[in-house]
This record gives sequence, C-alpha cells and structure tokens, in this order.
Amino acid sequence: MGLMAARALVLPERTPVGGIVCAAESVRLVRGGRALLDGVSLELRAGEVLALLGPNGAGKSTLLSVLCGDVEPDGGDVRFGDRPLGDWSLPELSRRRSVLLQDQQLLFPFTVHQIVEMGRAPWRRTPREDDDNAAIAEALTAADVTHLGNRRVPSLSGGERARAAFARVLAGRTGVLMLDEPTAALDLAHQEAVLSMARERARAGDAVLVVLHDLNLAGAYADRIALLKDGGIVACDTPEHVLTAETVSAVYGTPVEVIPHPTTGRGIVLPLRA
Repeated sequence: MGLMAARALVLPERTPVGGIVCAAESVRLVRGGRALLDGVSLELRAGEVLALLGPNGAGKSTLLSVLCGDVEPDGGDVRFGDRPLGDWSLPELSRRRSVLLQDQQLLFPFTVHQIVEMGRAPWRRTPREDDDNAAIAEALTAADVTHLGNRRVPSLSGGERARAAFARVLAGRTGVLMLDEPTAALDLAHQEAVLSMARERARAGDAVLVVLHDLNLAGAYADRIALLKDGGIVACDTPEHVLTAETVSAVYGTPVEVIPHPTTGRGIVLPLRA
C-alpha cells in the first residue's frame, strides 16, 4: 500500500459515551471437554471501567481473550462496534482496541522506549502517525517509566516490565483498553496509579475492560463488575450491588464481610477470620 493510499484510510471514530463498543451474546468456549465459558453475555460501553472478577479458573482471562478477538468461541456471537468481531481485519482491530494479555512476555532485549513505540505500530502510514512522539512521551510518563526508557527489558524487574507493557497499550490511543491483570506484579503505589489512569481514560470517553483479582481495587475503580464462576456470569452490576457479603462468600467459597470505607463509603471486602 502506497503512502497516499494509506493516508486515505478511514480512521475509527469514537463511540459516544454510553454506547456499546463490544458485546458477547451466549458465548461458549470448550477446551478438553470442559466449558471454559458457558452462555456468557456481556456488554462493554464507552466511558466505563468494567472489571471482570472471580476465583481462579472462573473464565475471566478467557472471556477477555474472546472479546478482544484473540480466541474464537465455539458458540454464540461477539460483536465489536457495528459488526461481528470476525469481520474485522487485525489492522482494523489494532486501531480500535489495545490489549494487554496476562501471558504477554517482554523477554527480548528491546529498550523500554522501543516497547512503548510498538504501541504506535497500527498507526503507521496513517495521518495519526504524526502523533507518535507525543503519544509515546505521554505513555512513558503515565506509566512512570520515562526514566527507564533506555533500559533493556531483561534488566527490568517484574513490576517495571508490567509498567512498560501498560505504557505500550496507552501509546496506542485506540479508545478501548482491554487489560488482563495489569496490577498483578505491581506495588501498592503503581497499582493505584494504573487503575487511576484507567479511570481517567474512561472519564475521557474510552472503554476499559480489566481483569482483576483484588476485589477492593475493583470496588474502588470500576463502574460495573462482572463476577464470574465456573465459566458463567453470576452477577453484573455496580460494585455496591455485586460485592455483597452473601454473593462474594458464595462465589469464592469462603466467608467474608463487607464494611463501608470511612471516607468514600464504598464497600471493603474482608475475609472473616477466627
């Protein structure tokens, strides 16, 4: 494709806040005779942070992989924007959603700056290529890795690698962020920073789908929570309606209590200990 033809590409427009950017309907995925997802229906909307929660093996990462187009379901439908997910080419999808997968390994000896620069690859030979330098600098700052720009990935700690990967996703400026456990390797300060940035992107009109294990982080930052168990969605609503002692105790198989935060009033989930 020549430069002039590429510049004539129709670039994606933002979905209005509240509009559905991605939806699954009755999705089923079977592996090894076991249903990893069984009749899952879910909508992701522009301007929200939607958290996927659930115990190990509940299907959280699998559902994110299906919604981003990385895994094709065995049944049901997945739509992205105004058409079936399978009708989009990979370059088209890459300009519309940025994905951070749990098993995405950054092991090659690239520098952090090169890793973040990869987030701009979908915009090559389009008018938005002119935004590359600004987008990369902004992402490095937001993920607190500017000072690591010339460091090579194998020399980084696990948390530093996670932040570099998050910066790559931010650099894409796609309007849809799909993040699988972005806080898993991070310390307390950087966990808060990553989810604050996710919250900020949602306020700016982006759609954010994030897999989390920490119920209280989800309760603090998500607009809605989809709680999964055994490949199905048990509840999907606001944090105060999902994170109840009864529901969480039943899903996780351990007794908990939920107490209000003294400042925000949001529920804090605590295990009941003898």
